[in-house]
Formats: sequence, C-alpha cells, structure tokens
Amino acid sequence: MCGRFALTLPNDAMARLFAAAPANDLPDTPDYNICPTNRIHTVTSGPEGRRLGAMRWGFIPHWYKTPTDGPLLINARAETIAEKPAFRSACRDRRCLIPASGLYEWTKGAEGGRLPWYITHADDSPLAFAGIYQDWGQGEDRVTTCAIVTCPANTPMQALHARMPVILDPGDWPLWLGEAGHGAATLMRPAPEDALTFWRVDRAVNSNRASGADLIAPIED
Repeated sequence: MCGRFALTLPNDAMARLFAAAPANDLPDTPDYNICPTNRIHTVTSGPEGRRLGAMRWGFIPHWYKTPTDGPLLINARAETIAEKPAFRSACRDRRCLIPASGLYEWTKGAEGGRLPWYITHADDSPLAFAGIYQDWGQGEDRVTTCAIVTCPANTPMQALHARMPVILDPGDWPLWLGEAGHGAATLMRPAPEDALTFWRVDRAVNSNRASGADLIAPIED
C-alpha cells in the first residue's frame, strides 16, 4: 500500500537526477503531504528521451465514463498487474518512475488510533517508485493518470504494513522505462532488507490538509 508520500527535491534537481527534460507545468516542491488525486511528478521515456512531467495520482481505466465511475486506483499489485484489465496494457507499454523523498504508513495504537510513520532510504537518497500510466478522456477533459506498483513488504517493513511500493534502483530505471529491452517484470520485488529506515511522526499528517517540513520530523512514541 502507498497512500501518501513526500517529495522535497527541487524540479531542476529532479530533472538532473533522472536525465529528463522538465515540463513547464510541474507541481511545486517541497510537498510533504502528497495525496491521491494530486498532480504528481513522473518520469517517462520516449523517442526524444526522458521527460519529467506531471500526472494525476489515481489511475482511470479507459472505460470509466467519469473519474469517479469506479474505485480510485492509486496502487497496482505486482502479482496481478499483468492480468487485470485495468492495468495489463499499461504495465506492458506505459511504465513510469514516480520520484519521492519518502512515504507514510500507519499502524494502530493501543487505543485504536492511527499512528503515522515516515519511511525513506537509509542513505537519504531519493526514491523512485515503479508506476504505470493511462490517458483518459477527450478534449479539455483529457488527463494522464497513474498508479504506484506495490509488492509484498520486506521483513522490516512488515512491522508497518504487509505491502510496500516497488522501489527501483537507478541501474534499473532504463529497464522499467522500456529503454533496455524486456524483463521489467523481474523488477517488481521488495526492496533489500537494509534499504529503508522509518520513524514515528506527528499525527498531524493524518489530515490530508496538513503541510510543512514538521510532518516528517521524528517524535518519541
């Protein structure tokens, strides 16, 4: 599951990191509380090279009459992505990278409350989630939408949730983006056991309206 994340890299730094030409209408950063249906940064690859652009987070299958015609598809399970009618074409032909600095997950407290955790690379380097995308609508209603690919959690992450995003190392970006031939399915696996670190953060992030760097600051349990 990945339902909320943060991105602190400036747009020009992202463009350099991914060797991608930036679009003119990128979302502002930093953003410490990126939520479903927000416009998010994505990296795609085409005949003219890589492009850093923006897509709506929440995949809309082509048969939806309206964006709310069915469930909000923010994640796509790696185990079934090649079989699900909503995702199978996209996982073959329309894959992207979704930059992030970290993500949030929740556990239950002793009294049943939601306790938020912030998860990031152990070496503090940026994350790149595996994503898929789909154009939906026509004319002024046309929008490009995406979902984050998830897989079973590695052992440390199982303390927080049974699933985690597929996180791609820089050496795997060309294969996921379709630049290095076939075999992208082999990348849909949990991150190495020592790749991530996490800590408790304030419950303020439980609100999708919360903002600011304090959202990722460690707190005592």
